[in-house]
Amino acid sequence: MGIDIQEAIKRSIQTEKNAMNFYQLGAQQMKDSAARRTFEILANEEREHASQFYKIYKGTDIPSLDEFLNGLADNESSWIITISRSIASDFTEKKALELAMEKEKNLEEALRATAAKMDDPEIKAVYELNANETLHHYEMIEAEYARLMGMVHESDMDTFVRE
Repeated sequence: MGIDIQEAIKRSIQTEKNAMNFYQLGAQQMKDSAARRTFEILANEEREHASQFYKIYKGTDIPSLDEFLNGLADNESSWIITISRSIASDFTEKKALELAMEKEKNLEEALRATAAKMDDPEIKAVYELNANETLHHYEMIEAEYARLMGMVHESDMDTFVRE
């Protein structure tokens, strides 16, 4: 395999930090308390994802995960560029949720693709777990988006169709 597994894991830790910072920055801008709470929950879950990757990381260049995660945001990351541009121009909860759904969908695909390349069952399991949790993030954001937009929740669909 042409991929350096430890380098891939390190990039995954950084990606989870970038996602965490995305949600922290977005939450700070939100006026809607439920949307803000969704982003705060997602930021905490991204921190946990980074921790899952850190547990299988053998490198010595990140001696303290907390110090790494609490460090400055990577302003060159696509996650941070995306939310920063939105904040600088047309930030709304709706726009932030749309951006988050797009980022989570892309991340899920990348995690599944990386998992497929892994031979080590422990490492593969961490990537698959994170892909599944990323899908859950997408669904959580989608539900919040539907609430914010006043859309009918799928569990209420039958009620509305029959009435």
